[in-house]
Amino acid sequence: MPQYKHYSFDLWLTLIKSNPLFKKRRSQYFFENLNYQKKSLPEVEAVFRQVDVMCNTINERTGKNIDADEMYLMIISQVNDNLVNLHDIDVDDLYRKMEDLLFDHLPQLYCDNTAGVLSSLKELGATTNILSNTGFIKGSTLRQVLNSLGIGQYLDFQLYSDELGFSKPNPAFFQLMIDQAMVLNPTIQLADIVHTGDNPVADIAGAEAMGLSAVLINSNQTSITNLTSYATSHIFPS
Repeated sequence: MPQYKHYSFDLWLTLIKSNPLFKKRRSQYFFENLNYQKKSLPEVEAVFRQVDVMCNTINERTGKNIDADEMYLMIISQVNDNLVNLHDIDVDDLYRKMEDLLFDHLPQLYCDNTAGVLSSLKELGATTNILSNTGFIKGSTLRQVLNSLGIGQYLDFQLYSDELGFSKPNPAFFQLMIDQAMVLNPTIQLADIVHTGDNPVADIAGAEAMGLSAVLINSNQTSITNLTSYATSHIFPS
């Protein structure tokens, strides 16, 4: 693999993955507290899956972002057959409760080598970032998660769709990453930047449309360790 000066990373299913207990506890909370139509727990879980997939697809298609608060309101509305008054829902309090659940059941590093790869890239002089579409979990929360998992220290900057209003593969989202990478190192060219992710559309096609290199991992049985198979035996050019 060629060497690069800047490494951009997707987050979910690239560097981290959900803790299964978080999703179970989240559905349980909605089942017990926001389920006025008395749906079964499997029905509530199904609504979560449907809204998650739907919003992710819409974000990819439009390049915009549906926020976590909106997604939670969609869940409540669908679970209750659209018969609940959403104006009665305290979305800030609800998000705090979901955030507490998340920290009780932290996401996990996708593989044991994740921190080691990021550390190796930094030791070789590369700069790094997160470029992530968000869903039920906001960027402000994800920054805390990455610090708790011990990998926040290896990232020069983090860009999240809920904070910027763009979702991959929107070219504007990638351009923001490119611009910040060039601020860190004004000598960087597009050929010096690689974006890594698990999604062929949002990550790979999105990056390549901008003239960047792209590496698909995890969803195709390729490990993140491939990023350092070349770089660790070379010194980055000045």
